[in-house]
Amino acid sequence: MGFKSALYGLYLSSLLLGIAYAQLSSNYYVKTCPKALSTIKRAVFTAVVKEHRMGASLLRLHFHDCFVNGCDASILLDDTSSFTGEKTAGPNMNSLRGFDVIDTIKSQLESICPGVVSCADILTVAARDSVVVLGGPSWTVQLGRRDSTTASFRAANTDIPSPLMDLSDLISSFSKKGFNSQEMVALSGSHTIGQARCLTFRDRIYKGNNIIQEFASSLKTNCPSTGSNDTLSSLDAISPVVFDNAYFMNLVNSEGLLHSDQQLYSGGSTDSHVSTYSTDSASFYEDFAAAMVKMGNLSPLTGTSGEIRTNCRKTN
Repeated sequence: MGFKSALYGLYLSSLLLGIAYAQLSSNYYVKTCPKALSTIKRAVFTAVVKEHRMGASLLRLHFHDCFVNGCDASILLDDTSSFTGEKTAGPNMNSLRGFDVIDTIKSQLESICPGVVSCADILTVAARDSVVVLGGPSWTVQLGRRDSTTASFRAANTDIPSPLMDLSDLISSFSKKGFNSQEMVALSGSHTIGQARCLTFRDRIYKGNNIIQEFASSLKTNCPSTGSNDTLSSLDAISPVVFDNAYFMNLVNSEGLLHSDQQLYSGGSTDSHVSTYSTDSASFYEDFAAAMVKMGNLSPLTGTSGEIRTNCRKTN
C-alpha cells in the first residue's frame, strides 16, 4: 500500500468514523510552542540511549492509550481515592513503563510554553521519535489533540488485544478500531523491539503448536513452567533493540514469542503480509508509518473538548 493511498484511505475512513482528522495538523504548535517537537525528540533520544528498551515502552504507551477510547492520554492518569484509571487494568498492570519519561517531557514543555502542549500529543510524538532512534521509519505526526478528564478501567480490560488471542479475534479487535488485517500485521511489527514477560508466553513454549522446539527450549531456562512470571525475554531475539523487519523473519521460522504473534503466520489470511514484510523492509516501513498515522488519529479530543493537563498524571 502506497503512503499517499494510505493517507487517502485514512481521510475517507475518518469521514465514516466521525474522526476529527481535519482538525489536527502537522504545524499545530509552530507559533504557540515552536520548540515543542525538538524538545520531545531530545528527551526521547536521551531516554532511549540510556535504556534501549524505553523506545519500545514509549511506543507501547501510545498504542495502549489509543486503543482505549482514542488517543487522549487517559492511560497516564493515576488512580485516586475516587477514581480508578487504566494503569491497573490487566493488559497494563506491572507492564507499562515510561511514565517518568513523559513526566520529564511535560515538565520541560511547561517551562517553555505552559498550558500549550497536550499529554496526548507528547505520547504520539514520543512514539514516532522512539521508532526513529532505534533505526525505524519516520512519519509526519498530526497534532492538536487534547487530554481526557477521565479514563476507562473497563475498556482497558476489553479493548486492548491479548497476547493469547487467535487470528480471528485479533482481526476482530483491530477491525473495531478501523484497521484492516494488513494494517494489523504492520502495527504488530512494533514487536521487533521490546520484551515480554514469561507469563505472556509460557503456554506457547510449553504447550504451543507451530513453534521450533530448539527455540522453545532456549526460552524455558528463563521461563520455567511455574513461577518467574515477570522474567523477560526479547520479542525479537535476532535484533532486539533495532527497529527492523526481523520480527517477520522470526514468524516465518515459527519463532514468534507470543501466541498472538505466531498467529499472524499460521496458515491463515495474514500469511502473505508477513511473507512480504519478512523480505521487504521498505514495504514494512511504509505501511507501518501509514498505520501509525491512522492510529494516532483514533477519536482525538479537539477544539473545546477535554483539556491541556499541566500534569499528565492528573486532571487540572
